[in-house]
Amino acid sequence: MKRLLPILLIALTALAAAKKPKTPVPSPLDHFVGDARARSAEAPPAAAGGIWTPGSRLADAARDLKASQVDDVITVLVVENASAVAKGTTKTARTASTKNSVSALAGITKAAGPWANLAGVSGDTQLAGEGATTRDVVISTTLTARVSGVLPNGAMLVEATKEVEVNSEHQVITVRGIVRPADVASDNTVRSDRLGQLEVRVNGKGVVGDAIRRPFLLYRILLGLLPF
Repeated sequence: MKRLLPILLIALTALAAAKKPKTPVPSPLDHFVGDARARSAEAPPAAAGGIWTPGSRLADAARDLKASQVDDVITVLVVENASAVAKGTTKTARTASTKNSVSALAGITKAAGPWANLAGVSGDTQLAGEGATTRDVVISTTLTARVSGVLPNGAMLVEATKEVEVNSEHQVITVRGIVRPADVASDNTVRSDRLGQLEVRVNGKGVVGDAIRRPFLLYRILLGLLPF
C-alpha cells in the first residue's frame, strides 16, 4: 500500500495537468440575444441616403432621458428573495424466517436433544429514512448598468458589474438581463424582477471564501484513502 500511494499521487497529478479546459456553455441569455440578432439580420436594411435611421437619437425628438441607446446607463435595483423547501420520508420493512428440523438421525431423537432443531434462521430488516432541505437566498444591492445592446423589438441588454474589497475580502457582483423600455421608471431605474433572462452572480474571495471552499479532487481522494 505504501508503494502504490506515490504512484497513485503521480498519476492523479498528471491526469489533472492533462485535463483540457472546458468550453464555456452559452447561457440562456446568450441564446436569447443570439436569436434576436439572427432575426434582425433577416430584416431588409434601411435605404441608403435616408434622413432618419432606426435607433438614431433624432428619430424620437420627444423622448425623455431614460436609457434607450447603446452605452446609456441605467440603475438596476437588485432585490432577489428565493426560498426552497424539500422534504422526503422513506420507510420499508422486511421479515424473513427459515426453520429446518431433523426428526430422526441415526435413531430416534429426543425432544430436548441436540438434533431436535438442526437449523433455525430468522431475519428482520427495517429501514426508516427522513430528510429535509431548506434554502433561503436574499440579495439586495444597487448597480448602475450599461446598455450593451438594443434588440430589434426595442428591448435593451443591460450588464453591470460591481467590485467591493473590504479587509482583504474581494466581492464581485454581476447582473445581466433584458429590460423593456416601458419597465424603466422615470428616474431611470428598474427592479431586477423586471428583467428577463436575469443572471445574478455573487462571487467572493478572501478568508471567508477559503474557509468554505470545497477541497480539490486530489485532497478529497487522499481523505478517502488515509485512515486518519
